[in-house]
Amino acid sequence: MVKPTPNPPESEAESTTHRTSRLHLNPAILKNNAPHNPSTMFTIAPGIDTESLLAHACESLASASVMASDFATFLDGPQRSMLLGIQQVIMLADLAVNRALDNVAPLD
Repeated sequence: MVKPTPNPPESEAESTTHRTSRLHLNPAILKNNAPHNPSTMFTIAPGIDTESLLAHACESLASASVMASDFATFLDGPQRSMLLGIQQVIMLADLAVNRALDNVAPLD
């Protein structure tokens, strides 16, 4: 039986296999001893309290849920279903953040 696609060049296949086996057999190669320095482009001020962070996250998730729901009205079929599924995940995250916010600052 004839294959519809040719085999990759031997050198590429060998190098991929060698690289994969090296990483699998020696996981220390993957570790980097240098500290992770995240970008400071979008930094949240370190002094902001947990309640404010949760409130902002809650508002952002609620907005994302509404935007996804509104955008879904312009779609049909599988794309609409996928976007509504994403909207449901956002809504569930919003509920979780709301519960965390209630735990941090219970309503009296």
